[in-house]
Parts: sequence; C-alpha cells; structure tokens
Amino acid sequence: MKPYPKYFDKIRVRPDPEAEVKSRAPACQWDGCKQPGTHKAPVGRMREGEYFQFCFDHVREYNKGFNYFSGLADGEIARFQKEAMTGHRPTWTMGSNGSARSAPDFAQQRSGRAGYYNRMRDPHNMFGGTGAPRQRKAKPLEAKALETLGLDSKATGADIKARYKELVKRHHPDANGGDRGSEDRFRDVLQAYRVLKQAGLC
Repeated sequence: MKPYPKYFDKIRVRPDPEAEVKSRAPACQWDGCKQPGTHKAPVGRMREGEYFQFCFDHVREYNKGFNYFSGLADGEIARFQKEAMTGHRPTWTMGSNGSARSAPDFAQQRSGRAGYYNRMRDPHNMFGGTGAPRQRKAKPLEAKALETLGLDSKATGADIKARYKELVKRHHPDANGGDRGSEDRFRDVLQAYRVLKQAGLC
C-alpha cells in the first residue's frame, strides 16, 4: 500500500481570507496592543479621509467615545446640521435671484398642445408672470345663463347665489298669484342657475 493514496493529492484547502488580511494588516494603533489593525476608525473633524487602524476590540471601544462635534459650540453644531440638509451647498430664497432669466429660446407664443402653458395659472408668481390671475372667460351657455340672471361675466359665486334667491322669491308661483308669464321666467331662472352650478361658478 502506498503511503499517499491518489485522492490525497486532489484535496485542496481553501485559505482563510481573514488570516490573509490579518497577515498583511499593520499593527493596532492602540497603546500596548500587538493585534493586527484590521478595522478603520475616523481620526476626527477637519481630518476627513484619515483613519486609525485598530483591532476589533479597540475599534469598538474607540467608537463608543467618538464625538465628531467635540469642542464645537452649540450654534456651530446647529449651523452644520442645517447646512447638511442641502449637502453643504449654497442655496437662495426662491425668487430672490433677480439676475436669472429664462432661456432665450423660451417662446412667449406657443402652438398646439403647448398652448396649455400660456393658460397655466401662476397665483404665486413662480414663473415671472404678472401675478394677477386671469379673468375666466364665460362659455356661450354660461354667458346666456348669466344674462338670464341679469349678471355679467365678472359676477362671483356669492353674487350669483344672491341674485338667484332674489329672482326665485319674486317669480315663485306662490308669491305672484299664479301668473303664467312669471312661471316661465321662474323656470328659466332655475335652468340658468343649474347651468352655472354645473360649471362650478357658484
């Protein structure tokens, strides 16, 4: 019998990756420790990118007492936290940069579906318009209903409701003694108010 069977030569042992790292790692920087320093720990504020090399036990101990803001006043800590919300990049109040203009290729007149942007409401003047909301133009059916109530296109919802109540009281069959002409007018007032309500004007 051979001292080394044929299968013995085919056995391979995978090397331990941690042992390999430990063999190449520098010594732990903790005073008096001879273990390999396999773990990084940040040096501190104003020395970003620099690290201590500690063993596992000492990096845990170091991290327990580490404070990035040690030695800073409360106001400076608050300022740092506020700036961190924007990634420490400068910011401006919205609308305060008066020198900024829209691109020269932004046409005032638009055609087709892009015409929507000219009709877009801008009540807070975010896009540099006049800031005044545009007057809503009444559609033909709405204009006729307003005319029936004796109002113009600038009438508000409160005006429409008040005028409707006034005309209903005047032309209601109980109030006018059954006058047929007044009954037709009453029907027209009801129809006009229904149209304006469906249009969302009152």
